[in-house]
Amino acid sequence: MPSPCLKIVLVTPEIPFNTGAIGRTCVALELELILIKPYGFSLDEKTVKRAGTRYWQDVQLREYEDWASFLAAEQPLRDRLYFFEDNGAQTVYDTDYHPDSYLIFGKESTGLPPDILSGMEDRLFRLPMRNPAVKSLNLSNAATAVIYQALRPQG
Repeated sequence: MPSPCLKIVLVTPEIPFNTGAIGRTCVALELELILIKPYGFSLDEKTVKRAGTRYWQDVQLREYEDWASFLAAEQPLRDRLYFFEDNGAQTVYDTDYHPDSYLIFGKESTGLPPDILSGMEDRLFRLPMRNPAVKSLNLSNAATAVIYQALRPQG
């Protein structure tokens, strides 16, 4: 499988286990992990490393102090930004993912901040749920499902 240029962005993650598990997925698929501060934990915590198992040191990791710093440094094209929330008008199946994209997820308790999503409604996607009693999935499960969907065309 060729190395894709997808980047996984976690905005203010709160749970170290989720970040570690997503980091492990990134290592497995040779994807970059971008973390936007503040975090609800320290990256030195054993929990992050335990979830990432022996792979955490292999994560292609970049960190930014805030969303504005991320935008200034990365300068992503608007059509390469994919935001994931449970209220997205489109599903993860309703788009073609560009190989050089940013898959963006918010913190576990509240999701992405409204100021980040403002004007990006057409870039907002959701994972469909068959049972309406389930509002959302665990962040690491949702991110992994989205990542594999985004990689489908790349084989």
